[in-house]
Order: sequence, then C-alpha cells, then structure tokens
Amino acid sequence: MSRVNDLYANRYPLLPLKNVVIFPRNVVTLSIGRPRSIQAVEDALGRDRRLVVTAHRDSEIDEPRPEELHLVGTLAGIGSVERQPTGGIQVVLEGISRVRLSQFDQARGFFTVSADSLVEPDPPAAEARILISHVKELATRFVEAKGALPPDVHEMVQRATEPGHLADLLATQLLPDPGRRQSLLEIADPLRRLEHLAVHLSAEIDVAALERKIKERVREQIDKNQREYYLREQLKAIHDELGGDGGNELEALRTRISARGLPPAVEDKLLKEAARLERMPGVSAEATVVRTYIDTMLALPWHERSEDQIDLDGAERILDADHFGLTTVKERIVDYLAVLKLTAEAGSPNRAQILCLVGPPGVGKTSLGRSVATAMGRKFVRVSLGGVRDESEIRGHRRTYVGAMPGRLISAMRQAQTINPVILLDEIDKMASDYRGDPASALLEVLDSEQNHAFNDHFVDGPFDLSHVLFITTANYGAQIPRPLRDRMEVIEVSGYSEEEKIEIGRKHLLPRQLTEHGLQAGAVEIPGKIWSTLIRDYTREAGVRQLDRELAGLCRRAVRDIVRGKAAKIRLTDAKLIDFVGPARFGQDLDLGQNQVGLAIGLGVTEAGGELLPVEVATMPGKGALTITGKAGEVMQESARAALSYARSRAAELRIDPDFQAKLDLHIHLPEGATPKDGPSAGITMATALISALTQRPVRGDTAMTGEITLRGRVLAIGGLREKALAAHRHGVRRLIAPRDNEREMSKMPANVRRDIEFIFAANMDQVIAEAILLDDTQVDHLTESGGNAVHPIAAESQPPNLVANPEPPFDDAVIVDANGTG
Repeated sequence: MSRVNDLYANRYPLLPLKNVVIFPRNVVTLSIGRPRSIQAVEDALGRDRRLVVTAHRDSEIDEPRPEELHLVGTLAGIGSVERQPTGGIQVVLEGISRVRLSQFDQARGFFTVSADSLVEPDPPAAEARILISHVKELATRFVEAKGALPPDVHEMVQRATEPGHLADLLATQLLPDPGRRQSLLEIADPLRRLEHLAVHLSAEIDVAALERKIKERVREQIDKNQREYYLREQLKAIHDELGGDGGNELEALRTRISARGLPPAVEDKLLKEAARLERMPGVSAEATVVRTYIDTMLALPWHERSEDQIDLDGAERILDADHFGLTTVKERIVDYLAVLKLTAEAGSPNRAQILCLVGPPGVGKTSLGRSVATAMGRKFVRVSLGGVRDESEIRGHRRTYVGAMPGRLISAMRQAQTINPVILLDEIDKMASDYRGDPASALLEVLDSEQNHAFNDHFVDGPFDLSHVLFITTANYGAQIPRPLRDRMEVIEVSGYSEEEKIEIGRKHLLPRQLTEHGLQAGAVEIPGKIWSTLIRDYTREAGVRQLDRELAGLCRRAVRDIVRGKAAKIRLTDAKLIDFVGPARFGQDLDLGQNQVGLAIGLGVTEAGGELLPVEVATMPGKGALTITGKAGEVMQESARAALSYARSRAAELRIDPDFQAKLDLHIHLPEGATPKDGPSAGITMATALISALTQRPVRGDTAMTGEITLRGRVLAIGGLREKALAAHRHGVRRLIAPRDNEREMSKMPANVRRDIEFIFAANMDQVIAEAILLDDTQVDHLTESGGNAVHPIAAESQPPNLVANPEPPFDDAVIVDANGTG
C-alpha cells in the first residue's frame, strides 16, 4: 500500500480553465459547471484539497484533449466550496506553485496529471534589489498616470521584497490577456518576469503621456462651449501623431484615388469627398455614407476588361456540352458571337443586342447565360429580379439616406470587376411596382443601347458606361413583360423538352452529375430505356427537367444506402425496383380518355410548366335552356363556351339537331381539375365539339386532341403555344391533333419525333373539325358536305383508337391554363 501511495504522491486532479491563468499566491473565485471539472474538485476535496489548474490553448474548445492544454500550470489549494442551485459549484482557489504537467490520465472520468514543481533559481541579491526598486518606481508612476492599481494592491507592491512574489502580483493586476499571462507563468526566473513587467509598465506610461499630450494640445485650441469642435480637433491631433509613423489613413485614401486612373471628373469628385470625410467625426452616420461611396467608386471597373475569346466552333461545343436540344437558341447565340467577332476585327462599334429567353421553368434559360459567358471568356453575374418592386433596387439610393447603397446593376459591375461581363437579369417578368416606383421603367435605360453608355445610378451620382455589357434576360411569361421593355429586347422562345430529349438530358447530364454528387462511380446506377420513359411519364409533369433531376437524386440516395449496406455493388433499375426506390407512380389514370365518348373532347392548354391536356365534358338534361359552366373557367373561356353554343345552334339543321333543343334541355359544361384556374379562347373548338357531340349523341374520337379559337361563323383562328401543346399531346399518347390552319407554319419548329408520331390536321373552319373529330353518320356527313363544301368522310362508329395515357394532375394547384402568348 505504501508503494502505491508513493507512486501517486505527485499526481493531482486537473482542472482545465478557459481564459483564466492563476499565479502563485493569487486567490481566485471560480464558478464550475462542467461535470468533469466538478468531479476533479470532488476528488481533490476527498484527498488533500489540492489540484492542478491550467489554461486551454484554444478557448473555443469545450472538452480539450491533453495536447490542447498548456503543459505549465499552477498547483492550487481549495479554500472553500459552495454548492449552487443550478448543480454547479463555486470554489475559491489559491495558487501555491508553478508545476509542469505530464502523464495525463482520464480513466476516472476526469484528467489526473503528474505535477513536477518548477524550481525558481535564486537571483543575485544586488541585481534583484535594484530591479525591485525600479519596478516599484514604475508602478508608482503608472498609478499617477492612469490610476489603474487599487490602493491596497499598490501598498502590497511597495511592501514586496521577493522578486517572484512582486512579479506574480503585478502580472495578476496588469495583464488582462490570457496569452501574455500564460507566457509569464511559464518563466521560472523571477528577474526575467520582472523585466517583462518593467517593459509593460514603461509602455503603458508612455501611452498615458501621449494621451495627455494630445488632450492638452487640443484643449489649447478650443473653446469650452465648442464640444463638437473639440472632438474634431482631437481626431486631427491623433492623425498628426500617427503621421510620424508613415501617414494617416486619409492620405493613403487620396493616394489610391490618384493612382486608380479614374475619369477626371470622377477623380476630382472623390478627392472632394475625401476632404469632406477628413473634416467629419468618424462616428457620424454621414461619414459612413461618404466612406462607403468612396470605396464603391474605387471598386468599380472603369477601364478593366476581359479579352473576348470568340471561337465559334468552341462556343458550339460548350453550348452542346452544357445543353441538349435548344437548337434555335444556340444558333442565335452563335450568330451574335459571329457578329461580335467580325465587328471587333473591323474596328467598328458593336451595339450589343439584348436577348430575352422566354420559356417554362427548368428548360435551361439561366444556365444558358453562364454557358455564353464561358464561351466568350467573360465574367458572369446573375441578378435576380423576382419580386423586386422598388425602383431603388435598380437605380440605387440617393446618398441623403443613412445606409444608402448602389443599385443591383452597379453592384453586379462591382462584383464582375470588368466593364464587359455577361449579366443575366433573371425572372424579369416577375417585377412589380408600387408607391416606391416602377423598376421595369428604370430598366428601360439599362436595356437601351442608345442610353446605357451613360447609366445614371442615384448612389454613383454620375454616368457609368454599361454599353460593353452583354445583357441576357429570362422570363416565364413574355406577356407579363411591359411592352416598352419587351420592345428593347430580342425575344427567343425556349420551349419545353420532348420525352426523347428528356431521356437524353437525363442520361448525358443529370444522372452523371447526381452520381458524382452522391459519391457513386460512373455506372453504379443503370437505368434501361423503358425505365427512363416510365420515370418521365409517371413521376414528372413538367416542361423542363427539374423534377426529373429531383427524382434521380432520390434514386441515387436509395442506391447509396443499398451499396453502403453491402446489398449490391451496382444497381440496375427494374419496374419493381423503381416503385421500391421512389414509390408508386404519382400521375395515374384520373379520366378514361382512351375510348370514344359522347360529350367528351380533349383540348390542350399551356401552363407555366408547359403544355397540358384539357378535357371538356358536356352533359344534357331536361330543362329550359340553362347553360352552366364549371371547373373554374375564366371570363374569356366562358365567352368561348357561349360562342360555341351559338355556333351549334346555327348548324342545328345540318347536324340534325332539334332546333328547339335549348327550350327543352339544360347544358352543363365542365372542365375537370376544378381547383385549377383556366382561361383563354383556345378551347373554343374543343367546347363546340363536345357540345355538338352531346346534342347529336355521336361520340368524339378518343385519340384526337384539338386546340383553336372559334368564331360565331365557325372560323378557326390561330392560337399560341402549339409546340408545347403538341409535346403534351405526344406525352399522353395522342395520335391525332387538330389545330388552326394558320398555325401550320409552326411545323418547322416541331420536334421530328412529334411530327412522326402525331397526325396533324389543320382546319380552317368548324365543319372540318366536326368531320375529323366526331364519328358522324352518313346523313350528317352529307348535310355538312352540301352546306359547307368541305371534304367530309364518315367514320365507322365501331372503329376504336389506341388507348391513351390518362389525363394527369396539373403540376401546380394554382396553375392557370392559358395560351403561351396569353391569347388562348
């Protein structure tokens, strides 16, 4: 037992402290709350009431390891302990001696260490006496200059006779920084400690004398009633004192302004602002605005530019690598680069055309701007305008306001650091206006090549050249862009992707990126072509590929789980695994559109997510001619329904409809998905077809979709968004599409697979639509032929079209189904 006691005689519990260094003979009161520290104190109380304290190397660490603690600490005795209601303890410690820590042990839940005392060498008596006297004198001068030592402490200093005791006493009172206190604790030689403290006292005395000198110089120049003037003169005197060490900050600011190479007018203005700043108190709000103004003007690119790297073949490769499809947009971008290259070689000025990319979300409009910047070797900055309703967001705030800042355009130029970046103005159709101004009107100057060479930002308060910037804007709805603003841009339609294009984008771009982001090797997830089609048809409803990207991310997360658990080294998706990984299909059969039905016609509409099917149902019932329209139809759509009814009444004789049907029947037109607002005239021929089918009791072909506006005389007028509508019809398996004859010119924009799989029927009047869509009998066909002179062919009622994919839920609960150009 005695041997064990000898082995642990110099081991003590360790109490790590944050930002606290205890010197020998120093009494400190501490509040302790960490369980490990409380255990250390309890252990010390059960032994000889002694423990070792040392400081953290990094105060941010709560539970330090041995290497994160200083190895020189203090052996301390516990004077008293008081329990706290919170569960912690308050302990009074008195430092005993310096110790060096070794042999850390944490087996008992807290650190215990071996503590070896640091032996202080005996100093030469004469040298110690002289140094003690000098330090006492400095302490007295320090008290006279600053009064920082309490009287009782100063008295203890004057009575001290040992150099070690004096050094530790002064360090406790004069050194607030834990790092300097620890450094002094680690010095065993008492004379060296006293020398460090003598240097510190001398420096503090000099600082106090300099402060007194500055105050005296200022006091001689001011009047007692001019307090504000006093503060300014004091600041000036401080700058003069600092000038002897290399000049003040304002002089450096003037040097920066002169060396920046600014336009003469801008340079003169900044020098005047710097002179104003020098006379202002540093704490004033106006001084902050002036300094922000000077820093902003110096940070703007006045002459820096990036060299254009215009390689048409390289640009095409970059665009093709980043985006699949979008042929028209890519060709227009390459045309712009070609013109830019030719004008640069000829030395003629080039007025940059502003491009506006309009299309549904997720088709790559924003990333196209980044690809253009990469192809040209320019800086790229994106400015989001969605929800902006304050003109100051564009033109900046006037500097009369506290916290004034430049507008988003000047901030973008500051971020780009060149005068010729590519700036993408995103979501330009989602700006609003209120009492604070109209930001769209403020953009007129920015996007006008005749004016933007001298753009005036309220904060800059002077012209700034934006003519070298390539502006690209994006929008979801072109109709929501104000006409004057739209007139300054070249609008390029970015249509949605077909199913085949989505498959290629998923294979070449989305899946490899998701595999990389989830730490999977190439080929770790294999998706056959059939599964791609199922994933796109049954799990997404969008014109772009954002939802597809999210579904692929979900697949990769599930694949990572199985691979990490060792269930498989490679995942090959099947129909069963697809359901297991991402759940059942989200878009199932809601309506049976695959059969020929009476009173049901398939229309087409456009939402912000692309094209969608728009079924129209008509039911007849005994009544007195009431017309009911349900399904949240807008005012224009209701007018189209009334026009369709009037046309049906005008053709009652040719279609063998009872002329008095409106006196005997009530009609109910319903548009399914009643929670989704719908509007626009392009469902006119669809509603007329469904009405005539219900009144004649002849079925409408289930494989046929249609779109077009109807007039009272039966003419079929052009509509917008034919490409998006055709893509929606193709996605749902529709094989015949009736459209206005005036839209036939848009067939060149149609994807080849859509032209191949869908039979397009272009009709000039409603008689042709009826003949192609409704399964008429021979008599009705003859009457239509005699009255309209159109080539009409009877269709056997027994003929059945191929089954269609069911009508899906719309992608947004509040989506408004309208025409792409806002007209139908």
